[in-house]
Amino acid sequence: MKALFITPKDLKRKSIISGDTDNDKLLQFVEVAQDTHIQNYLGTNLYVKLQELVVNDDINTPAYDDYKNLLIEYIKPMLIWYSQVAYLPFAPYNIGNGGLFKHRSSNDDTITQEELTKLIYKASETAEFYTSRFVDYMRYNSTLYPEYNTSSNEQMRPDRDVNFTGWAL
Repeated sequence: MKALFITPKDLKRKSIISGDTDNDKLLQFVEVAQDTHIQNYLGTNLYVKLQELVVNDDINTPAYDDYKNLLIEYIKPMLIWYSQVAYLPFAPYNIGNGGLFKHRSSNDDTITQEELTKLIYKASETAEFYTSRFVDYMRYNSTLYPEYNTSSNEQMRPDRDVNFTGWAL
């Protein structure tokens, strides 16, 4: 069983994604962002530890308060913004039995590619801000999370450098 560290409700409440957006359209992008970005910064061992704590509902026991704090204060904000970065390019599209469709509302204007690129860039900038906060926190508090400092060859080691070079607009 796999736990997602945020819910669609978290994503909708803390982002520009509308509350009436279908949860099924969001979940895959939350999972992709969690697997590709969050696991990259946590490393496999800490990622698996947090998965286990959430799945078994141990995250809410006092013995794991440090992990709960890490999840709420650092990982959730990162994941909310990385999920938006993953979702935005696909938001207007729907694949059904009849083919691939682009949603158009009769009352709304469709944004340009340039506007979409800027929106993704701003979401990415915010995700990188939260990632920097996480990396800084872990630099000084990694001893609270022994899994962060251990890995073997076949596992992802935590990326400890936020070295985002930006987007070309």
